[in-house]
Amino acid sequence: GRLFRWPDLQHAVELKPLCGCHSFAAAADGPTVCCNPYHFSRLCGPESPPPPYSRLSPRDEYKPLDLSDSTLSYTETEATNSLITAPGEFSDASMSPDAAKPSHWCSVAYWEHRTRVGRLYAVYEQAVSIFYDLPQGSGFCLGQLNLEQRSESVRRTRSKIGFGILLSKEPDGVWAYNRAEHPIFVNSPTLDAPGGRALVVRKVPPGYSIKVFDFERSGLLQHGPEPDAADGPYDPNSVRISFAKGWGPCYSRQFIPSCPCWLEVLLNSHR
Repeated sequence: GRLFRWPDLQHAVELKPLCGCHSFAAAADGPTVCCNPYHFSRLCGPESPPPPYSRLSPRDEYKPLDLSDSTLSYTETEATNSLITAPGEFSDASMSPDAAKPSHWCSVAYWEHRTRVGRLYAVYEQAVSIFYDLPQGSGFCLGQLNLEQRSESVRRTRSKIGFGILLSKEPDGVWAYNRAEHPIFVNSPTLDAPGGRALVVRKVPPGYSIKVFDFERSGLLQHGPEPDAADGPYDPNSVRISFAKGWGPCYSRQFIPSCPCWLEVLLNSHR
């Protein structure tokens, strides 16, 4: 990872394997360990902002990586798409053709300022790509959502969504991996400081992952008092993600409807 993506990488604990890799579910002392740098992301720490991210130039993005004895030739897009195009390999349970379709674990709404664009997108598989433009793969394509009148700020921000995010449900919670070339900004009940009144919005640079919703912490919060929500109704099972533009106490945009392009991830409380 240090050689091909992150020259500043210090320790392996700073990396997180992406959910669809065959080594993802293996034990730490398992017989095989994945060495594909594009099957990992940097882990967004809890407090201090992470160091800068170094990515391949657009010209080199789709070139095979020459590893001499190795045959690794994945690019970031190819690798992450290959992780989510075979959902049956890592679904919660193997479903026979006659079995009932499992319930969705979340729905995703796409907003431009205060206007919701398109319908709710129900997510059934463990991982889903949410993007504007992706060379290959499938998922929730925001580029196909049309609106008659868009402001210039929305158009500019939409052009920065690019490969977007990979949203995945994992044993410990819901994770978001930033595949775009610009940061994303995240807020959720489990990211807020316990008992704190200030809104916590986390900046996630390109190539980084963050646990946007912690199942264990959510269970603990359900038994506590409902916090004061300064920017709208409080939903204990909702995650908000803004593309390229931040909001909150540290930004000129105090509330997320001021952001040009953002997502509302509505988690199924039954999971």
